[in-house]
Order: sequence, then structure tokens, then C-alpha cells
Amino acid sequence: MLAFDRHEFINFRDFDFPDARRWVDIKRFRLAPDAGDDRDVLAELIGSVEFRDDYAGGGIDPGGERHGSWWLRCIAPAAYTAVDADTAVATVDTWANQFDPAPGDLVARLEKDVYAPLRAATSIHRLTGVSEDDFHDWGSVHIEFYEFVAVDRRTGTLTLVVAADD
Repeated sequence: MLAFDRHEFINFRDFDFPDARRWVDIKRFRLAPDAGDDRDVLAELIGSVEFRDDYAGGGIDPGGERHGSWWLRCIAPAAYTAVDADTAVATVDTWANQFDPAPGDLVARLEKDVYAPLRAATSIHRLTGVSEDDFHDWGSVHIEFYEFVAVDRRTGTLTLVVAADD
């Protein structure tokens, strides 16, 4: 039902930007035509190998027990809240520009690889239902962490967007 397609990484250090400890990790998947409802798709994403990523530099860990700052076992479809595209884009854009305006080449990259898929999605889900109580043993490594799952049923794609800093 869900097949990994590709991974992209936007490191703010690659741009002329004063505060460069921020980045956006993008994982793209293909949805099967008979993919279930969004909760089924989220469950499959959470169960995928590509979701086992602590986003602390080690990348995907097939045997990993962490996702971002949290224990993987604490994340379920119910931990996601539906949001609209304007909210998702505004959240990432505010975070990206919180200290200084992002340079034009970074803005263009964010528009192409983050904002466009969010705007095109037929549904978007934001990870909100986990807390500091669910942190893994070194889970406070990220200063800010935003995760969105953009499902686009028209194109049969799912885009996992993680924007964070450390």
C-alpha cells in the first residue's frame, strides 16, 4: 500500500544563512490505488522502515526504536491531527524565518520541496499527540520539531516533512 520513493534533505547550512542549525528532512512515498483511509496510511507509514529515524544524524535505522525525539512505540495514527495547508505552510515558514528572513535560494527550495507538496495534498496530518513524557533516553536533542504527513490521493503520493533544529 505504501512504497518508499526517495529522500531529500534541506540543510540550512548549504545556504548563506546566519542561523544554520536548522534543516528539513523529506521522505516521499507512493500510495497504492487501493490504499485505505488516512488512518490506515498513517499506520503503514509508522510501521515502515523509513519512519525509524531519530533525526539526529544516524539516518534510518531498520531496527530503531526511536522516531524524532520520541520512542517509536508512543506514536500511533491517533497522535496526528488534521490541519489545512495554510496552517502547515505557515508553521514551517514561521519557523524557517523566525530569526532572519531566509535567503531567496532557500525560500525557492522550501517552496518547491516543502510548501508545494503541502498545498497540493488532499489531506495533511501534524504530529501533535506526543509529549515530553514520551521522549526517548536522549529525546530532548531537538530544539523545535515539526512533522507533517501530506497525503495526495490525486497523485498517489505521501510526503513526510520533518522540520527541526538542533
